[in-house]
Amino acid sequence: MWRAIRTMRAPAIYLVIALASAVLPAQTSPPKKIRLDGFTIIGIEARTSNAAEMKGEGVISKQWQKFFSDGVQQKVRGQVDQNIYAVYADYASDRNGEYSFVIGVRVGAGSTAPPGMVLKHIPTGKYAVVTSEKGPTAKVVMNAWQRVWALEDKGGLVGKRAYKADFEVYDSRSKDPQNSQVDLYIGLR
Repeated sequence: MWRAIRTMRAPAIYLVIALASAVLPAQTSPPKKIRLDGFTIIGIEARTSNAAEMKGEGVISKQWQKFFSDGVQQKVRGQVDQNIYAVYADYASDRNGEYSFVIGVRVGAGSTAPPGMVLKHIPTGKYAVVTSEKGPTAKVVMNAWQRVWALEDKGGLVGKRAYKADFEVYDSRSKDPQNSQVDLYIGLR
């Protein structure tokens, strides 16, 4: 199901990121602003920064590999859906600072994290929803983030970023790793 992410080797993802950074993403529908009730995920966590990821010193691709090789999704009890969530939280400052990266699944109230995993709460609030294009998972997700950053720089993100929690949702549209579509939820003030 998530073969493209599972089999991604660190140099390959950085090549994809570099290529995606070199071209502007195609125009897509504008972000929509929604109010979202908070929820909780359980998963695995690591600390990183965009600078470390771009230099090949990051952890995101390793965390994806660990998520699948360790069967994290199958170990979590109390799941409320079959989606996978990639959460960016605990920002030191903004997109240039360090943040926590958590890959996990959404759980119901009262769930507890198994050993070696964390419980992370996504706060209630306003979010800009940016939907990626369809295509290879790594490429469309990176293009969507490039779009978020460009919109943020131009003041076109339907609000100022809060830098509390942002997340990606990998749902049924992500089953085909060569024709994937992902929603990014960007926390707003």
